Amino acid sequence: MKIIDIINSKRQFPSLELVPPLKGTDIRKLYSNIEQLMEFKPPYINVTCHADEVEYHENPDGTISRRTITKRPGTVAIAAAIMKHFDVEVVPHIICGGQSKWQIENELLDLNFLEINNVMALRGEVPTDAKQFQPVRDGWAHASDLVAQISELNKGKYLDEGLKDPIPTNFCIGVGGYPEKHVEAPNFETDIRNLKKKVDAGADYMITQMFFDNASYFSFVAMCRKAGISVPIIPGLKPLSTAKQLEMLPKSFSIDIPEPLASEIRKCDTPEKAYECGVEWCVAQSRELLSNGVPAIHYYTMGKAENVKAVLREVF
Repeated sequence: MKIIDIINSKRQFPSLELVPPLKGTDIRKLYSNIEQLMEFKPPYINVTCHADEVEYHENPDGTISRRTITKRPGTVAIAAAIMKHFDVEVVPHIICGGQSKWQIENELLDLNFLEINNVMALRGEVPTDAKQFQPVRDGWAHASDLVAQISELNKGKYLDEGLKDPIPTNFCIGVGGYPEKHVEAPNFETDIRNLKKKVDAGADYMITQMFFDNASYFSFVAMCRKAGISVPIIPGLKPLSTAKQLEMLPKSFSIDIPEPLASEIRKCDTPEKAYECGVEWCVAQSRELLSNGVPAIHYYTMGKAENVKAVLREVF
């Protein structure tokens, strides 16, 4: 079933986002995390994607060797495994980073053959050893370009124009949005214009980056609607779980932690109290969002299920 059809069913629901296990680990831990949350009947699960990393090593003779490191199994394999193990739709993330448009097409066709017809189209993060995002040769620089490629496949237009009677794919396309502005956008107006490019290219819905102040989400939605963006905008939430995340999350995701939440976390004299405080804040966020009519809430699990389960138990 397409995600947009699930969203339009008018039944408020939770969805989940998972990080693939590291290479060399057992997928059973991932299954265990999912099993803990299936009682809340999430209709779909997103599976993140991470570009390969490059490491440089100095050889004994003084030369430098370059090695590409894949730290997690491919998203296609993980998505297929989850779909086989659970009765749930799977939404693998497809990113521009580290892939040519030809490699992306092959990945999409693999998903199509597996009858996985939902994808999240993202540019991908800037590599840790780079100052800005750079596409590979024959790759895409922007998520809107990736959305356009998927939309063309849905029309039966492949990169190889010599194919005879190619079969159209049937992907439902999700994209990301940033209630506190994408870190690389010079201002909100530019960011909203870039979001509209993704929608105009064929995106069916949007899921936001995590945020901790609902006012940011409501303002963001209002700006999108004013700009002519009419697709559903699903809020993305994560329960804060440790005091250390007050510094880590803003640095990693370029987001703000509201002072009332930060102040409450600082008052906690044990890790357990900080954990409970984060859950309570997320529960309050969720309830307010649902009371304001959002069709769904997307929860970032970050490989851990316990605090998200605690939130869902109170909300759904």
